[in-house]
Amino acid sequence: MQEFHQVVLTIRDALWGGPTILLLVGAGLFISVATAFIQLRKFGYSLSLISGKFDDPDDPGEISHFQALNASLSATIGVGNIAGVGTAIAMGGPGAIVWMWLTAILGMGLKYGECLLSLKYRIINKNGTVSAGPMYYLERGLKQKWLGILFALFAAIASLGIGNMVQSNSVAETSAAYFAVPKLATGLVMAFLVFLVIIGGIKRIAQVASKMVPIMALYYIVAALYLIYLNIDQVGLAFSIIFHDAFSGTAATGGFTGAALASTIRFGVARGVFSNEAGLGSSPIAHGAAKTKEPVREGLVAMLGPFIDTIVVCTMTALVIILTGAYTTGATGAVLTAKAFEMGLPGPGSLTVAIGIIFFALSTIITWSYYGDRCVSYLVGEKFVIPYRFLYCLLLPVGAALELPTVWAISDCMNALMIWPNLVGVVFLSPVIFRETKKYFNDPTRVYPDQYPAEK
Repeated sequence: MQEFHQVVLTIRDALWGGPTILLLVGAGLFISVATAFIQLRKFGYSLSLISGKFDDPDDPGEISHFQALNASLSATIGVGNIAGVGTAIAMGGPGAIVWMWLTAILGMGLKYGECLLSLKYRIINKNGTVSAGPMYYLERGLKQKWLGILFALFAAIASLGIGNMVQSNSVAETSAAYFAVPKLATGLVMAFLVFLVIIGGIKRIAQVASKMVPIMALYYIVAALYLIYLNIDQVGLAFSIIFHDAFSGTAATGGFTGAALASTIRFGVARGVFSNEAGLGSSPIAHGAAKTKEPVREGLVAMLGPFIDTIVVCTMTALVIILTGAYTTGATGAVLTAKAFEMGLPGPGSLTVAIGIIFFALSTIITWSYYGDRCVSYLVGEKFVIPYRFLYCLLLPVGAALELPTVWAISDCMNALMIWPNLVGVVFLSPVIFRETKKYFNDPTRVYPDQYPAEK
């Protein structure tokens, strides 16, 4: 078994190596440049869209713009915001945060493109439900159904690992360590609660996410901001360290062994991609269910995801780690983040991280169930969705009770494999993205035509 685990780790490292990272960054840069950085130019407009002022209840779809964004965020704001940032700084130094930011900015453009395509090629079923995601724009737009099948297969497998058992294990470990709750008991409770949500499909998932995500994100951000406020005189120095190390690497200090510039860039980019899932192809499945006739609108809403996830939430975590000096202790991952909060807020600090892990992981579990059931529906038909949901819930106690390093590694492989067919679709269908964008903003009847003038 150990030999098999090592083989999987080798494959995972190869799949998440330079070519995949370059593909993600390159595709994000391509879409961003070709749309004249729409994620920056139309950022204010995208915020106005989630207010609900321009929603039409008669438009096709199942959930509002705001609910779609929250459903997507419930999957991306997860353990990665706590453990991922800790890993990036521990392995790449404080400067890795700059590369996470740059990856997020490009990721906003990439997410705009993939979610636009998801709306463009989605299917509205007779019962009003929606079938959307990369598998549909690969089949209906690119005319390459085999790529759609590959994507759906990889995503369905990943949903049972990274979206399910790995997350339930994180919740169970945290509950056992901080609240002395047996792991199996945690898994059984999670299975019951998750079943109550996901049996109602995307509408119920979106309703829960639209309440859960703002509360859990605000809770974590407020705790981080309070710690930052206590060290307000050091914030300028912290940013100075971040920007200096981003272009020079980091010298060894304390228990931190230092990081070369190449490692700073590598871990910043990699953890940024892991954090916001831009290019992965998962978010287009949730955003594809939005109630709108305009693919561009949902693309604009979707591009807020990487901003909130990486530039806001991950930055809070990074500042806490740097301000407290915890990154010099030699710790990494979630342990580093917990240590930083404990150093800054002795007593309640580590508890803040524990509660954050529980809610972040639980929200990820709920939304990944929808990603998986849409992929199962695409592969073998809608009649298999309910059995999939039962299986999904039954695996939660299994994940909670067992150590799952191999499952985690296999899931990482599936995530990487999702990227390739998805980005083939995004790149080769990019003329559709550019055409839809120009058409939308050249329409003189568009909302706020004076504030958002026609594209040149």
